[in-house]
Amino acid sequence: MEPRKIQMNAGRGARGLAALVLALAMSGCATVEDLPVFDAYFEPPESAPVPPSPGADREYRIGVPDLLELTVWQHEDVSGPLLVRRDGKVSVPLVGDVQAEGQTPTQLATRIREGLREYIAKPRVDVAVTEMRSQVASVIGGGIEREGQVELQRNTRVIEAIAAMGGVTPFAKKRRIRILRDTPEGQVEYRFDYTAFIRGEAPNSNLILEPGDTIIVPD
Repeated sequence: MEPRKIQMNAGRGARGLAALVLALAMSGCATVEDLPVFDAYFEPPESAPVPPSPGADREYRIGVPDLLELTVWQHEDVSGPLLVRRDGKVSVPLVGDVQAEGQTPTQLATRIREGLREYIAKPRVDVAVTEMRSQVASVIGGGIEREGQVELQRNTRVIEAIAAMGGVTPFAKKRRIRILRDTPEGQVEYRFDYTAFIRGEAPNSNLILEPGDTIIVPD
């Protein structure tokens, strides 16, 4: 007869099995070999999902005046640097002007690939962002060592932008730092408690910054 699987609660099952082993051991009437064998599996309690912080896991969007690198495999004459002009377009050999602003590198590569099919059989196209010149956030306020703009790399967060501007002053109101962000629905505000974050109490408040964000560090 095949052993029957027993499904039990992780906490009660483990405590019950431990109590049975202890009781048999104390009685002195059983050895380890005599103990019952359970082919059991436990269902761990489900943990509550952690909501993603705003701006997380978003693919980079090309802007003006980013510098790109176009690679068309085995076609060096078509490959090379591309500058995103003020009109948001790039000039691609054989294809002409292609809209780049607002596109991800993957989307732009797809557009260029479609344009090159007229001239190249099965073109393999890659687009990389070599300089993210359009991606900046501002850090202002009397509580920051120096005001200015921070160039955003991939996944630049609030604490990194503050550090890039020399950090907070001794008189900064560290618990009242704000992040202002323009959205299609209007401006939204996020709070960043610097003191709580340093203590490990508010990890989700350290947002990934988006282009155009403004960090205000009051004094």
